[in-house]
Amino acid sequence: MPLPTQSSTQHDNHPLLRRPAQVPITPGGAATPKAPLSLPGATANLPPTHNALICVALPGLAISTEHGQLTGQGLEGFYRAGRRMLSRCRLRVAGREPLAIQARMIAADQARFVATLSLSADGGPDPDVIVERTRYADGTEWITLRSAAHRHLRLPVEVSLGTDLAELGAVASGRAGPDLPASVHDSGMRWSCATGHSVVTANPPPSDALASAGLLRWEFELPPGDIRSVELRVRPTGAGPIRAVARAATSPLAQARAVSDDPRVEALLRTSIEDLQALLLRDPVHPSDNHLAAGAPWRCGMAPAEALAAARMTLPLGTRLAAGTLRTLARTQLVGAGPRSGLLPGPRRHAGTHLPPSCTGEEATLLFPVVLAEARRWGLPEQETEELLPVAERCLQWLRTAVGDGTYLSDPHPGGPWRCETQAHAHRAALLGADLLDAYGRGGGPELRGWARGMRAAFQEDFWIEDRGGGRPAAARLPDGRIVPHLGAAGVHLLDTGLLGAGAQAQGLLDKVQTEQLARLFGGPAMDSGWGLRSLGAKEASYNPFGHRSGAVRVQVEFHVLAAGRAAEAHLHPLAEQGPAQREEVRLPLAHRQRGQRLAAGSGACGAVQQQGASGRGLGKPGLPGGE
Repeated sequence: MPLPTQSSTQHDNHPLLRRPAQVPITPGGAATPKAPLSLPGATANLPPTHNALICVALPGLAISTEHGQLTGQGLEGFYRAGRRMLSRCRLRVAGREPLAIQARMIAADQARFVATLSLSADGGPDPDVIVERTRYADGTEWITLRSAAHRHLRLPVEVSLGTDLAELGAVASGRAGPDLPASVHDSGMRWSCATGHSVVTANPPPSDALASAGLLRWEFELPPGDIRSVELRVRPTGAGPIRAVARAATSPLAQARAVSDDPRVEALLRTSIEDLQALLLRDPVHPSDNHLAAGAPWRCGMAPAEALAAARMTLPLGTRLAAGTLRTLARTQLVGAGPRSGLLPGPRRHAGTHLPPSCTGEEATLLFPVVLAEARRWGLPEQETEELLPVAERCLQWLRTAVGDGTYLSDPHPGGPWRCETQAHAHRAALLGADLLDAYGRGGGPELRGWARGMRAAFQEDFWIEDRGGGRPAAARLPDGRIVPHLGAAGVHLLDTGLLGAGAQAQGLLDKVQTEQLARLFGGPAMDSGWGLRSLGAKEASYNPFGHRSGAVRVQVEFHVLAAGRAAEAHLHPLAEQGPAQREEVRLPLAHRQRGQRLAAGSGACGAVQQQGASGRGLGKPGLPGGE
């Protein structure tokens, strides 16, 4: 039975939810919102980044290779708001490039490079000069020269600079173009084009500047053991230094510390929160609303489904980020007549070789009422919840309209396959949405629960594949009735049932025996690599350990959902009950964690997370409004 259409309330016109311009629905049903940053369609040959050091403090970004020199190749450079402000920054000391010996990240927004230089005539093994470069995402770089020689040194130092002022999407697709001509400006260089300007200033000022080569020169006298430094600053013309959202006076994430018998957990939590803060962005129309960016370094912009999923993970650290993300996306919701009314627009997502791309807009639409309901359980104030409630109602109305008299939700809709994770999202949205509607005296809750109950009974028959190993869920059912039987990471969403009243877990699509079997499958060697969850099981015919959706470990939402889901279902056994090999498997990911593998602290974290201070607002136990 379709839900009754809810009329607009006073909260639809609340200033925090008012749209700068209504997002239209085109005759073909497609939304036309402006994306923060988009890549061109042909991106098959993206530059490699597996060895890149990526410093992030949005809207600032600095991408470097292991040698520390910025050569203008690939994605290298300083970026601001999606534009490359500096692509080339090559250092020469005494006429030669220093020998790179170390490169490492020291924070989410900082990288340090160490190199050496031998100048002695006798050619001994010991270097005479140690060169250290510290690069920041905000467009700052410090170059420090330290003498290790036993004699006085006179060092000519040159820095060669250049830029194309290209957008990140053009750089990624190989359409950046040549370097622009430079002009001497103040104590550095300046570049201009029709779409932007960039300035590099140096402190101390160079003794010489050559615009035709983009070259800055210094002459340093360096006694034994002495140090000389140069500071370079990159910025648009007339702009001050980048003020990252993470550097704001108040953070949407509360201070927290982890308590665990493993001392590495606290450092992991601290680093993870720092990484999250580096990815914070402001809504340009409503700067008080923050959300997390996705796709670093390729996109660094809003991705609705990923932003909502990440905000949901951070609810133990307060509700401000979730509220800002919900308000930002509420302003993009499609309104008016038509089957897509109520949908949150989102791009298509590659789904591997077995299935066509999925619609992240559908996922975001199903996540919206879930995040709102759970944020209320974690302490989101009633007034803010009520302001967002009409948007959640329209999301739920879209769900029932899309399903119609059927049982399952296709993705993409209409005509797409019935994916198991989409059914999990829809089932969770129905149960938590019904709970939310009931709490505010809105109609539609019983109808949603009734549909979810019928879907649950049908799913256990239609999607469960019996085999000698105990069975497993199908990845999807195609419109012609065929089953897609492979086991992949997307199935973990069947374990993520969501929070209802008093913090209780909502009922899942699988029964108890099926849930236990699925947890065993994800904990087995075919899916659990020891470093994370494989996107496709190792026993599948098309398994590819380097395939983006066909086997590679993606330390993102699926891994967190698995940890949280298994903990909630009591399938995550204590380490004391595991053998030495299993215990080591738990330890290794912590010991060898690399930056770039972002882990959001949430209900699946090992040990306890304790919040400090009141900046998170409403911190407390989930389940009761206000967190009490």
